[in-house]
Amino acid sequence: MPPALAESSTLPYSPVEVASRFGTPTYVYDAATLRARARSLTGRGATIRYAQKANNNTAVLALLRAEGVVVDAVTAGEIHRALAAGHEPADVVYTADVFDRDAVEALHRHGCPVNAGSPNMLAQLADAGLEHLPVTLRLNPGFGHGHSRKVNTGGTSSKHGIWHEQLEAVLTQATSLGLSRVRGLHMHIGSGSDFAHLHHVCDAMVAAAEAWKAAGGHELEVISAGGGLPIPYRKGEDEPLDLDRFFEAWTEARDRVCAIVGREVELEVEPGRYLAAEAGSLVAEVRGTKTQGEGDDAVDYLLIDAGFNDLLRPAMYGAYHHLEVFAADGRELTRERDYVVAGPLCESCDVFTQGDEGVVQSRRLPVPEPGDLLVIHDAGAYGAAMASRYNGRRLTAEAMVIDGELHEIRAREPIDEQLRYEHIPDQLQ
Repeated sequence: MPPALAESSTLPYSPVEVASRFGTPTYVYDAATLRARARSLTGRGATIRYAQKANNNTAVLALLRAEGVVVDAVTAGEIHRALAAGHEPADVVYTADVFDRDAVEALHRHGCPVNAGSPNMLAQLADAGLEHLPVTLRLNPGFGHGHSRKVNTGGTSSKHGIWHEQLEAVLTQATSLGLSRVRGLHMHIGSGSDFAHLHHVCDAMVAAAEAWKAAGGHELEVISAGGGLPIPYRKGEDEPLDLDRFFEAWTEARDRVCAIVGREVELEVEPGRYLAAEAGSLVAEVRGTKTQGEGDDAVDYLLIDAGFNDLLRPAMYGAYHHLEVFAADGRELTRERDYVVAGPLCESCDVFTQGDEGVVQSRRLPVPEPGDLLVIHDAGAYGAAMASRYNGRRLTAEAMVIDGELHEIRAREPIDEQLRYEHIPDQLQ
């Protein structure tokens, strides 16, 4: 075990132990944080449905299932993962704007409920003989929101959802197709902690309930607030989410919907990032440093063995992640320098310290030596789940801290595994 100087009061594990046991880069998730985030949402009068696209490791899914959290799936593969983690088919909602053939096959096999984001999905359900499945309708309310244009999920620039003005026609279509269990409305546009915008979303849901009532023919049983719940990536700067205020807004909206349709209506919330992000971090090894330029124009680079194939958010969104350096031998790190932190990939955007539009930024960090470790915080959501084999890279290992002990929950991918399903035709030999 390394000396205390190599440790961090903010981490429930030793980065040096992680590197020694599992190598680098490795994702580490804290079970206690996952449980705490789940418990902060449950017991508030709403069903909590985890958007597993944030992190679909089966250990994470199993832990959240034990906390009473059900799950969302956007592909047949995610349905398979949820069932492998112990979820019942009825607790897995397939949410998408299109059915691919794998999804139709999975729905035939398991009978999961569907959240349909396009009108033609209803006809495809009927054509596939799946009229009996429970269905909710994802609406595009005509406006959007999000921390980046790339995550805006509403308005005409978004592919997501059934256009709100088409709701009555779609409900009529569902009746004519014999879909007997169209039961709910879903609206996800990343409302987060912008409460003026959140009330706008709530009002849009109430208006949709009025259109549902006017159409007739289907009982409204559930409304879903979607996800988009934020976390404070910039500690001390970003405001934590006011959960009481969030649930008050949606509970009031649900009560208005109940009054319109004349029956009790269930409320669902579908967080992903909120549950997983703060529970995870990525441990990487410092492989070197170098300086580009001369004098006042010089830029110092800190090069690590993790790339944007491992954590895409900075390259894709200009997302901020807190960084922390650890001495592998436990020595005290006393000097600091401004570094651009970059990875090993053959791409200029393989930089972890960048802002909007790919503007490279420096971060004040302790001066490391090769072999020291860098931890990227708040990487539990949209980290390993979005990883790729770009440049022939292996998928990372993943570990979980459970009751103070590290457990491997996914082994590092062997290089040979990448070739498993590739074949060179005899004509090319």
